[in-house]
Amino acid sequence: MGATLDGLEAQAAQAFASAARSHVGHVRKINEDRLLDCPERGLWAVADGMGGLHGGDVAAELVIGALRQLVRQPAPVTASMIAEALQQANAAILTRGRDTGGMIGSTVVVLHIEADRATLFWAGDSRAYHCGAGAWTQLTRDHSVVQELLDAGLIDRDQARRHPKAHIVTRALGVAQALEIAQMTHTVAPGDRLLLCSDGLTRMLDTQDFTSDVDIGTAADTLLMQALHRDGSDNISLILIEPVPL
Repeated sequence: MGATLDGLEAQAAQAFASAARSHVGHVRKINEDRLLDCPERGLWAVADGMGGLHGGDVAAELVIGALRQLVRQPAPVTASMIAEALQQANAAILTRGRDTGGMIGSTVVVLHIEADRATLFWAGDSRAYHCGAGAWTQLTRDHSVVQELLDAGLIDRDQARRHPKAHIVTRALGVAQALEIAQMTHTVAPGDRLLLCSDGLTRMLDTQDFTSDVDIGTAADTLLMQALHRDGSDNISLILIEPVPL
């Protein structure tokens, strides 16, 4: 069934500004992160590949490539389309891993905004944050060993940041035939900001380091530089998004 006129008008009646940044860091030779920054279609994503020389960057690119196909179509992007694209990416990564003889995978966080409704999809420890009235809060919950330890009260936030298993995720694309994607919706109001990022940022920074009192381009540059200055042992990627008046 084709897009309705009402659907097309609803998507056209919104506008967003965004700033995307990605850096290989100080240690790794390959940037395995990939970004989708498409404010004109209300769709953004951060994929953090896993697999190193086996092709973590390829896994992340397969995720972003599947989502990129959605914004190339004239029909409005829908939640079901995003979920299907992620399932297709999962299958493609599994096939690529088998063909190359090594397991590869990717975490992902996807944001789709239509009018004042933001829908998030994620698997792994790539995160989304929301800023309203100057206060930042984490929207997503990590699928990771460390998150399970936190939930059980066995470690605190400071211990989680330094934990030797901080890199182990319990969900990702490309690791199993059955892909389980978490999903939630959140209201976005004028003046709000949203942040998508890989764990290369959040292992170095906390919400107290995030800012909302400068333009998003400057804020994105500052976040990246802060993370690089504090460590930079991992790839670092982020996208800041905010609604703008028409």
